[in-house]
Amino acid sequence: MHGIGGCTVAEAQERMSYHEFTRWVAFRNKRGSLHTGMRIEHAGALIASILANVNSKKGGYKLIDFMPHQEEAPVSLEKAMELWK
Repeated sequence: MHGIGGCTVAEAQERMSYHEFTRWVAFRNKRGSLHTGMRIEHAGALIASILANVNSKKGGYKLIDFMPHQEEAPVSLEKAMELWK
């Protein structure tokens, strides 16, 4: 929540109710990051992945392949153990 409304984390915790916080979390889960740069990177990556998949013989490019500042979602323990064998 850092930076929302120009507040520090401590100020936001004082001013924001739990209900408002849960609504922000729901919004972020549905709409993604509030960071303008990350939103622009996401839009560019979407276009790049579409073009790469349309013009590539092998295809299979994912959105994350074109987002250098975004980490992939964490994998489950079972998936990690399977990948690291």
